[in-house]
Amino acid sequence: MMRLTGSVALLIALGGPLSAAPQDYALPEPTAQLRAPADASHKPGFEAAQGNCMVCHSVDYVATQPPKKGAAFWETEVTKMVKVYHAPIGEADAKAIAAYLAATY
Repeated sequence: MMRLTGSVALLIALGGPLSAAPQDYALPEPTAQLRAPADASHKPGFEAAQGNCMVCHSVDYVATQPPKKGAAFWETEVTKMVKVYHAPIGEADAKAIAAYLAATY
């Protein structure tokens, strides 16, 4: 009697190899925009956030965070995006983004 491994048994049960054809779908138009920076010193962080953060998620993710959490909160959030979710954001941009978010949200 021949024993089948789990993956082979699954393929047989499903009728053969599965094909993973790419899916195309239209993203909805953004419903929110990042707030303008409180002052000109945060403009680099604003621009870095627009160029980096919105690649992975909408502004709604930022806007729904608890208000006035301060610099430590936003530094932790930006660090998490870089280290845990592997957001390709350089250290200088990450610091600028965190400072902008702390001052603006």
